[in-house]
Amino acid sequence: MFCYCLRGVPAWGALVTVTSKLLLWGLVLRTLKNLFFWRYNRSTWQYDVLCVMILAFIFLTPQRWFDNGELRSGKTHRNQAMVKQVIVSSDTLPPNPGPNEIEQRIRVLTNDSKVQVKKEARPIRDALGKIVAYEVDIR
Repeated sequence: MFCYCLRGVPAWGALVTVTSKLLLWGLVLRTLKNLFFWRYNRSTWQYDVLCVMILAFIFLTPQRWFDNGELRSGKTHRNQAMVKQVIVSSDTLPPNPGPNEIEQRIRVLTNDSKVQVKKEARPIRDALGKIVAYEVDIR
């Protein structure tokens, strides 16, 4: 190990300072490694602290951190039908189909006469801009 002299600090003081900083960083890195790999036994105080930190994170984290920005649907009865997405090829429809034509085609495809279209059909285009299919929400 080398020893150097700073302004006004003897070489021996600088050596102690550098050595103590290295020891401190080694302790910090070793502690972080032990925390990350969970190397503490169940009967140690470190294990208890880790468990308390996890529980604190679970119960004290604001709910908005986990919101994804999508609107939540209102409470529905569990027997109520879910909304599904169906993709209908444009080859099976006439050019510029209306909502009634798309709904009739979906009823034929699903073999269900009670299908309801929830929203307007959204065209799916290829790289050239040609409509290749329609995406429709049904119930």
